[in-house]
Amino acid sequence: MKRLVTSEAVTEGHPDKIADQISDAVLDAALRLNPNSRVAIETMVTPGLVHIGGELTTDGWIDFRQVTKEALAKIGDSHLLGLPEDTVAVLPTVIEQSHEISKAVTESNDDKTTGAGDQGMMYGYAVNETKTLMPLPITLANEIAFELSQARKTRMIPNLRPDAKVQVTVEYDGLTPAKVETILVSTQHDKEWDMELVAEEVKQFVIKPILMRHAMPQDYKFMFNPSGSFVTGGVMADSGLTGRKIIADTYGGAARHGGGAFSGKDATKVDRSAAYAMRWVAKNVVALGLADKVEIQVAYAIGMADPVGLYVDSFGTGKEPDDKIASAILQAVDLRPRAIIENLSLRNPIYSDTTCYGHFGKEQMTWEKLDLAESIERAL
Repeated sequence: MKRLVTSEAVTEGHPDKIADQISDAVLDAALRLNPNSRVAIETMVTPGLVHIGGELTTDGWIDFRQVTKEALAKIGDSHLLGLPEDTVAVLPTVIEQSHEISKAVTESNDDKTTGAGDQGMMYGYAVNETKTLMPLPITLANEIAFELSQARKTRMIPNLRPDAKVQVTVEYDGLTPAKVETILVSTQHDKEWDMELVAEEVKQFVIKPILMRHAMPQDYKFMFNPSGSFVTGGVMADSGLTGRKIIADTYGGAARHGGGAFSGKDATKVDRSAAYAMRWVAKNVVALGLADKVEIQVAYAIGMADPVGLYVDSFGTGKEPDDKIASAILQAVDLRPRAIIENLSLRNPIYSDTTCYGHFGKEQMTWEKLDLAESIERAL
């Protein structure tokens, strides 16, 4: 059966991603002051203004304006986004974490270990259609968006500007990706440009090498700035808010997403840490050959350390029954929040590296490591 699957990615200059980057930069700044900082930061960006709100408990003082300035400088060309780093106004409205939540997390109700920072369910996913065991559509979308940004920063394609979105549609034959059906690129640009020339440069310098790397044919439909001119971008075209790109952050729609976003949250928030842990487990299950693709859900109650539920769906590709795989995971992997934090080194200031181009599939991240095979096999 043939079907079309589409995923989307955005570059650093997209308004929502600007907000995500500032929130994660604040988180990293807090973790440098105290690895046990409690952080739940939301950022809203509008022309000339960055509003940082939420909860933060740490040691010392964070210069929110300096953190914001550095995040914008890393994006580059911030004046073209409506947020010039040297003159942007930064309005922090930050309070300490509530005493009730802090106590529930610090003194879990069941075994005095770190409890979950909230209730909720989280998902992990892996599939054997790419080397990173990520879905092909979101992998291609993220790689194209990243290379588009690099082409701007290196001036390889000098007409490009920071705000851009990429959409990739892949045709599947059953469970196997057959070809790339459509690639859509909408990118901000300067006023002086030749649309046909830039489109051809994007195809040749950005898209072609990526499709070759994935051994995919080049006979795709290409759509480039279908609405026409895109000079005004960033927050001059739309406001931005933390947590509005959660499907682009995860699996591009190939798998479900839990109840919460990632950016700006420290690892006691299982919205983030347990989603990372589920990706870790799912990737190891597929790498072990127990399934060709798998989705794993875990659920927690606030203040409780042990999960209240876990299920596995291998979509009929499992080499063992799904319930048997689930039982093996619960035996082999400690899914209490403190264990997740320690096993994946989540107290380190690593989060600015996760913000853009997906939180999964980046081999340098601890939740991408393949080190659970022996314990899962033993449990089976």
